[in-house]
Amino acid sequence: MKFTVVGASGFIGSALMKQLCATENHQVFVPEKNAAELFIQPLGHVIYAAGVTADFRRRPFDTLRAHVSLLAELLERAEFDSLLYLSSARIYRHAEHTGEEAAIFLRSHDPEDYYDLTKLSGEALCFASMRKNVRAVRLSNVVGTDFRSSNFLFELIRAACDHGHIELRSALDSEKDYVLVEDVVRILPEIAMHGHEQCYNLATGCNLRHAAIVDAIKDATGASFSVVLGAPRHVVPQINIQRLQAEFGFHADEVLPRIPELVGEYRKYHDAKSRS
Repeated sequence: MKFTVVGASGFIGSALMKQLCATENHQVFVPEKNAAELFIQPLGHVIYAAGVTADFRRRPFDTLRAHVSLLAELLERAEFDSLLYLSSARIYRHAEHTGEEAAIFLRSHDPEDYYDLTKLSGEALCFASMRKNVRAVRLSNVVGTDFRSSNFLFELIRAACDHGHIELRSALDSEKDYVLVEDVVRILPEIAMHGHEQCYNLATGCNLRHAAIVDAIKDATGASFSVVLGAPRHVVPQINIQRLQAEFGFHADEVLPRIPELVGEYRKYHDAKSRS
């Protein structure tokens, strides 16, 4: 079985590449972005993991190119058996519910909505292309050993390990969904090959409070913490994963018990970086 991973240098793409390479009988093609090889050979099952995440505000043109422009070329010119586009559950911030058929409300003048607009443009292009076996997956916040990430959880781990203190800029009762990268890369190939629907939410389906995350990091590091005066409360809608559960029997492991392990891995990473 041939898979092509677009964006294999990123966090999810690299983890997916390792997962696929470790699976017997899988051939994995990892091209550079805009490589001519994308358009001169059959690509098999394409998983499109290219993207710009935390720094999208500073890189609007790169964000558009990553989320839409190369995708458009692949949909128009490439030969593939299926294409799975990695989108984001962030788009539900203003929605009335988090089912895949929800109407999404965004504001073009709001810089915070720009990322969501590009992801939705990518999704819309997938479906408008009318090509067979083209799907989208809306991911929640993916957690793993990506210590360069500006993900909220890793910012707290870095602060606790490097400075011994966590300063929260959002209220302790803020909450959102986190899903382990191992669960993500396990199910993505199954969706790519066997999915019956055009769009799937991929999350744990259960929000995790900031207070619980802080307590777990404190227990693992001994760090102190404080909350900025007047810190706002941010609550992300709980993601509906019934479609993924019904079709694939999907179940995600809890993130909270993994925090001590992530702290340990970060310390190893930091020590190795300091010695180099």
